[in-house]
Amino acid sequence: MSDVGYAWIQDRLGTPNFLGARRARLSSGVTRIERSADGGLAVPDKLAPEPTVLQHALFALKHEGVHLGLLLSALRNTPPQDLTALVLAAPNGVYGRKLGHLWERWHRQQLPGLDDFRVASAYAPLFDPATYFVGQARRDARWRIECNGLGELDFCPVVRKTPAIQALVDKDILAQAKAFADSVGAAMLERALAWAYLSETEGSFAIEGETPSQDKTALFAAVLRRAHEQRPVTEEMLVELQNAAISNPYDKAVQFRTEQNRLQKDVPGAAGVTYVPPAPELAVALMHGLMRLANERPATLDALVHAAVVSFAFVFIHPFMDGNGRLSRFLIHHCLGQTGLLPPQFLLPVSVAMKKHEAAYLSALTAFSKPARQLCQVTWAGDEHYAYDWADGADIWFRTMDLTDAVAFTLDMAEASLDTHMRQEVEFLALFDQVKRHIDARHDLRGSDLATLIVTIHQNGGTLSNNRRKRYADRVQAHVLDAIEQAVRRAMQGQALDSDVDPGE
Repeated sequence: MSDVGYAWIQDRLGTPNFLGARRARLSSGVTRIERSADGGLAVPDKLAPEPTVLQHALFALKHEGVHLGLLLSALRNTPPQDLTALVLAAPNGVYGRKLGHLWERWHRQQLPGLDDFRVASAYAPLFDPATYFVGQARRDARWRIECNGLGELDFCPVVRKTPAIQALVDKDILAQAKAFADSVGAAMLERALAWAYLSETEGSFAIEGETPSQDKTALFAAVLRRAHEQRPVTEEMLVELQNAAISNPYDKAVQFRTEQNRLQKDVPGAAGVTYVPPAPELAVALMHGLMRLANERPATLDALVHAAVVSFAFVFIHPFMDGNGRLSRFLIHHCLGQTGLLPPQFLLPVSVAMKKHEAAYLSALTAFSKPARQLCQVTWAGDEHYAYDWADGADIWFRTMDLTDAVAFTLDMAEASLDTHMRQEVEFLALFDQVKRHIDARHDLRGSDLATLIVTIHQNGGTLSNNRRKRYADRVQAHVLDAIEQAVRRAMQGQALDSDVDPGE
């Protein structure tokens, strides 16, 4: 089968494969366009466009939606007079108008030969709101197109409304979180949040393969508690937080980076480079667009979708030499903290969930970073001497990054952090209190020992190991260890504890 539309453009221009399986292909076995489960299209031979970049762009826009990166790449490689001729042949055609709008916005000049051009049709949105998450509509009167992307073309990330994402949005996870917080009571919520802040800190470091010291843990936990401060995202604010999250004084930033950075495996040289973030000048420009989006969430954009876009875009831009991963996850909490949709200081431990789903996290990251790696040729000259040769038009892909996979993953993790981790912690705290009251009423032992034993037995599935028994044998009697083990096990099984031991024993 032959590729058509975006896949044809991608192959013809030699751009990285940001499409994945979402390719349109000619098929003699269909009589109309059919969509496959992986998002691809089977196209009848009779609908094959003429073999020009412009005609395939027109086909793609009509049948495959808006892939900004490929459309802008196509328009960069289209003689402007060809686009002018297409527009004049059908001046009210919506797809030609969208291409004309994009060409002029990208090139910041009018198409030649259209000085007296007028459109008589109604306004049409650039992105279909039924198919994409959109921003505030900004009208282009010349083309009668509503530019409703999540930003201007200098930074306009794209998120498709997949069935999986829409199902998670419809669940209103933040409303569930608020209802959960209201249901557990203030005292229990305070204890659960103390666990959440500590676990989120440890989880965020663990994702990067670090075990933080006590000082580092306290430092980052303090940073997390600032997520609910009502303050805009600025360069000064991010530098301040980066400094607070990084303990090495040589890694502390004073501004967005002014040198090229890279992500690298434990392999020397260019072969070990897995991702090259945008060049410093472009990174700064992108950060201005990102901060604008972070501070001005479109009214119709779901808060968790917004937080996911800001977080992942930040980590792909990588504006600092160190600390980007931790700050990207902090931005999820910051964006949610600005909404007023969560109780004060409420925190979803998303990093805990991300750590438990590291393969899915890597998949969400590499959906963009793997093809983006092809945008830069890296040459190693030994030691720390690297040269970076960017492909022509590489900036387009950073300006229009498709973050659909990142959003789907973040919403999954938000749901897991509430339904699994927060609820489980509250259930454990209730079990802990129940067992502690039961044992305290019957036996005399140190509170710290009892607490440790309850946690240990619970983590071990209701059993106290022989090693633990030996460790406590010199200060906790054997029958008391048995009683604690039995109480934890029965509580885990939902059984009452009051009748198993006589308080006067």
